[in-house]
Amino acid sequence: MTPSGSARTRRLPRTRGGAGGLGSAQRLIPGLGLVPFALYVLIFLLIPTVLALTTGFFNRSGAFTWDNVAALVDPTVLSTFGNSLWISLLTAALGALIGAVICYALLSFSPTSRLRASVEAISSVLAQFGGVMLAFAFIATIGVQGLLTVLLKDVFGFALYPGEIWLYQMPGLILPYLYFQIPLMVLTFMPALSGLKPAWTEANATLGGTSWTFWRRVGIPVLAPAFAGGFLLLFANSFSAYATAAALISQGSQIVPLQIRTALISETVLGRENLAGALALGMIVIMIVLMLGYSALQARTARWQK
Repeated sequence: MTPSGSARTRRLPRTRGGAGGLGSAQRLIPGLGLVPFALYVLIFLLIPTVLALTTGFFNRSGAFTWDNVAALVDPTVLSTFGNSLWISLLTAALGALIGAVICYALLSFSPTSRLRASVEAISSVLAQFGGVMLAFAFIATIGVQGLLTVLLKDVFGFALYPGEIWLYQMPGLILPYLYFQIPLMVLTFMPALSGLKPAWTEANATLGGTSWTFWRRVGIPVLAPAFAGGFLLLFANSFSAYATAAALISQGSQIVPLQIRTALISETVLGRENLAGALALGMIVIMIVLMLGYSALQARTARWQK
């Protein structure tokens, strides 16, 4: 008979910090890559949001006051919010409609075609092309002495500015905003439009439905949440835009971001301190409502893309 000690396999005792500790370290290392992003969100999103939510309720001496928030119902401030709302609604509606038409035209091309890939690549660039560069591009093109303005006047005798110089006023923001709104809608709406399954079209044809029947009963109901979500995203993008308007509109504070700049520079607006915080609070409330609606619509759209 063999001794029991030699017949049995001896188990080595587990040491703490061995495989278990190595696994914890392996799970921790990928999380370190999120640290720069977390710091970015903390410094440029969370802290400014907290400051905007709190400073509007205090005066310069640090005492609590409702005067800043009460300024939101002042006729001047209400007019500023009204201007921001109508310019955002108009450019979001036009950008969503034109972008959806472009997406529908691209749907007839293969996803791997050069034309479709080129349009999507250009849209990715133009959607981020804003601010002072965009304002300068429009001033150099259709400004008072812009290339197109002079060409139309000298060659065709057409005056682009027969009266007021509309480029440097509220109507002048429409074209620059559409410049980046339309490409953003193409990037947002194209995945949803591409998500329409060919089986749905075949089922509609098998049941004797026409093309109009498909769009009325399948296509439009499925794409409506994605289209509405894209519209809300474009509205939020236009509502928060600052640099392009600041470069074009040199006089007055006709939209909320420019009014916030004026409040920060002058420190007192309408006899109230820290008005910029109250204005930012109003913008944050509107943006939160928009983003909640956009998230809900995106979640509904995702169900059809599975």
